[in-house]
Amino acid sequence: MNRNDPAQLLIRAQGDASPLYATDAGPLPRIEDFTRSLPVTAEELGLPEELAHRLTEWNRARPAGGFEDRARLRKHVKQGLETARAVAQHLGPLWTVRFWDERRQDEKFLCWGCDQFHWTIDAHGTPPHPLDITVEGEYGLYPLHAEGLGSFAPDDPAAGLRLTEDLVSAFYEWKQAIETTLVEDGDDERWRELFRRGKELSERLAHELGPARTVTYRGIANGGLAALTSVTWQGDRQL
Repeated sequence: MNRNDPAQLLIRAQGDASPLYATDAGPLPRIEDFTRSLPVTAEELGLPEELAHRLTEWNRARPAGGFEDRARLRKHVKQGLETARAVAQHLGPLWTVRFWDERRQDEKFLCWGCDQFHWTIDAHGTPPHPLDITVEGEYGLYPLHAEGLGSFAPDDPAAGLRLTEDLVSAFYEWKQAIETTLVEDGDDERWRELFRRGKELSERLAHELGPARTVTYRGIANGGLAALTSVTWQGDRQL
């Protein structure tokens, strides 16, 4: 699998053991081609436990005989779309994720980089957000870097990272600490601690972004030779 040939995933509640289905029918499958059931814990998906649980509970909430109450059907479809968006955002461009709307009796394609759904598989054409993120501390610059964006803030909406507030704050604090240490001509021990902190933040960033993107930590530009490195993660896996 590569970024130019994404795998296919259908999210559909049918009362089976899992609402996830895959296919080997190629890049343009039909709904009826999704015949291979995937468990929510499938290794190739690597879904977080909380998201796998949401999928399971949503699937169980579908009545065995279907929906007679239209209000309940609308609520179920809405919950399914929200969960499917989270799956698409986690998997990124390595997968094409579609959702079966039982209310409308049609399929919707979920974008990994925005909160919209689309009617065609190639609505965006190209990935809307950077896939490879570099973390490097440097005076006067934000700690995150990517091609096309340069240095950018962890909560910059253009990057579409959707990080937790705690991690965003931690990156801002790390940036400020680097600049303060440089101005105050901090000793080697302070630089080593900031270097360690940067690696920890990079790992957290990779974990939150999941396997859709890579995160490379390059240390601190002003921290001396001991602060130079290059470590890359994809999700929780170090490359």
